[in-house]
Amino acid sequence: MSGKISCVAIDDEPLALAVIEKFCQRMGGVDLKTFSNPETGLEYIRSNNPCIAFLDVEMEGLNGIRIAQQLPEGTCFIFTTAYLQYTLDGYDLDAVDYLHKPFAYSRFQAAFSKAVRRIGRQPLKASGQTVVVKQDYYSISIPVDDILYVEAMEGYSKIFRVSGECVVTRMILKNLAEMLPDDTFLRIHRSFIISRTKIRNFNRQEIYLTDGTAVPVGRRYAASIVDILKA
Repeated sequence: MSGKISCVAIDDEPLALAVIEKFCQRMGGVDLKTFSNPETGLEYIRSNNPCIAFLDVEMEGLNGIRIAQQLPEGTCFIFTTAYLQYTLDGYDLDAVDYLHKPFAYSRFQAAFSKAVRRIGRQPLKASGQTVVVKQDYYSISIPVDDILYVEAMEGYSKIFRVSGECVVTRMILKNLAEMLPDDTFLRIHRSFIISRTKIRNFNRQEIYLTDGTAVPVGRRYAASIVDILKA
């Protein structure tokens, strides 16, 4: 499958729709339609079968829970709400994720990536894509193409960049991995993720990156990693 990923956002708060629209534009590769009227939004979904729907839970008239119960088969949906008490209902309906307002771009991106994996689409192209992480009190936007590898520390992750900088963030490796394109990044060790585009050569014990860094391959990853890289 190719082309943009079709999405619909339904929320009776214009500011909430504006945030989702901004985040989708920032990611690129997304065709988003927004609706402040839930009945109109559901009608559009039934007629056009988008890949992903963002549904606000608390809306007058037709709420997000009721919309989710009426979605066409195969439509992935992500709930957005300021009210945590609806979380259990969301997962009972097999929601992909649950975004608690106000949510950051990095959290939105992680939820979107989960939905993309569920529908079997290829991740968005790495070119031009960025990830946003917190370092100390600042948010830092890092181009995906500038990431060499990521190393896990205790409660932190270190992002090593082609440009020579190193960003230390409180995000754990598992959560950071969900933000990175699966076709470009590969987990080779419980503590390391590498960019496949930055590999110079490899064996079952180590992978050598274009800057000369040798990154260890975990024992339980070795066989599958070699098969993947030889494919």
